[in-house]
Amino acid sequence: MKIASYLTSVLEESGNQVAFFLRFARNIFRNGFEWNEFIRQCYVIGYKSIGIVVLTGFILGFVLTLQSLPTLKAFGAQNYVPSMVSISMMREIGPVIIGLICAGKIASGISAELGSMNVTEQIDAMEISGANPIQYLVVTRILACTIMVPILTLVADTIALAGGFFGTSLTMSMNARLYFAKSFNTAVFGDFFPAFIKTFLFGFIIGFVGCYKGYHSNKGTESVGVAANTAVVAASVWIILIDAVMVQITNAFVYN
Repeated sequence: MKIASYLTSVLEESGNQVAFFLRFARNIFRNGFEWNEFIRQCYVIGYKSIGIVVLTGFILGFVLTLQSLPTLKAFGAQNYVPSMVSISMMREIGPVIIGLICAGKIASGISAELGSMNVTEQIDAMEISGANPIQYLVVTRILACTIMVPILTLVADTIALAGGFFGTSLTMSMNARLYFAKSFNTAVFGDFFPAFIKTFLFGFIIGFVGCYKGYHSNKGTESVGVAANTAVVAASVWIILIDAVMVQITNAFVYN
């Protein structure tokens, strides 16, 4: 009985998510797109996340350099540190880590905001007044996440190179011009493009999960915290799953 009840709840949740996605998709191209709210969400999601993204990117590049340099020195390959940092950040480390950082910051924020609006019945008031809460609250946030997370990832990748140069300058003599030349000489379009496409999926799932959990939170103050927590966990798991699938697709069609 417990297994049947669990499967029933999973199927119901999956059906609710599909229905929520269809409502989102129908409202993307509907007349009256909320451009002002969309721009505001891009500012909130993108600009206000720059600080943590820059700090994370710099530390990633710095630590990755310091950790890998002794091993590469043992094989006389320390000159490949810039290439290793740039390719590692572009292909995998940058998109995934920044995606998880954004899941913790953005998904929880969206879920808590919409959950609070749901608890205080603001969403119900919008529906009663004839407004379209899906178009105003959901579409703008999901599209803003889908656009801004890739941009934040590009910022982190760029700052990571600066962090890598800082780490390199502490342990070996290499000027900035040589370092950045080595960083980009070995990188090819196939290293950047699949990972960049992946970040759009990360951004979409962060926005979708955050909106869904907040929009469907229970009518209670404690449900806001529960919605924010479950949004972070669900978005993080989805990011890891999407990354695993995209890596297999990339290996099959790009690197072979």
